[in-house]
Amino acid sequence: MAILSLKVDFMLLRICLIAVILAGLAVCGVNVAVVKDKINALTEERNNENKGRLKAEGELASTRKELNQTTADLKKTKQDLADANEKEAKAESDLAAQTKRADKLTEDLKKTTDERNDAQANLAAYVATGYKSEEIVRMGKAYHDLQITYDEAKLVNKAQAQRIASLTNQLAIYTIANYVVPLPSSLKGKVLVTDPKWNFVVLNVGADQGVLDHGELLVNRDGRLVAKVKVSSVQKDRCVANVMPGWELGQVLEGDQVIPAYPAS
Repeated sequence: MAILSLKVDFMLLRICLIAVILAGLAVCGVNVAVVKDKINALTEERNNENKGRLKAEGELASTRKELNQTTADLKKTKQDLADANEKEAKAESDLAAQTKRADKLTEDLKKTTDERNDAQANLAAYVATGYKSEEIVRMGKAYHDLQITYDEAKLVNKAQAQRIASLTNQLAIYTIANYVVPLPSSLKGKVLVTDPKWNFVVLNVGADQGVLDHGELLVNRDGRLVAKVKVSSVQKDRCVANVMPGWELGQVLEGDQVIPAYPAS
């Protein structure tokens, strides 16, 4: 009985082990199926991602290529525009130069035409005189000599007139009581040098402008009276004058204007 009981127990144990093994195999089969599905899903997802990545990389490469082409086209367009602007500027410069040259040629043509007309008129006048060329040359030289003599005489007469005016002025100073020296009403000058210590000034007007010894002038600046001065020395185009006592209303400066105190009527 004991042996039979052991056999039965052993058989039951085997049955249980077999059942457990079968159950484990069943569970493993289910798990394998689930894992396989997940693997298949992950594989498909990976493949899709690879396809998407490859597509994106292809689109990126295409976009970069288009961008590079666009950049190159833009650079070429800018260069073409710069070249066109340069050509336009050169064309405008050439046009201006040609216009200037045409104007110069027109001016030269007019000048040449005028000179030709003058020459023809002079020739006609020469023919009308009835003189020979040698006679005209002699008359021209004589006229030139007379012109030189006339100019020299004018200078001498001017110097003599200045001398006479100076002597007449000196005589009037010593013979006429309270005599004031008249100076040309158109006389205008300015102070070149001033010496505050010795109260004298140098003016840019002299005998050629009609200045006379002891003549008095008003010094003004911006229309305001500054002082009155009396001429003490006269040269050709300069004179020295002293600031008169009681008439120094301000400091005399270089550049101050002077006009006659007693203009001649």
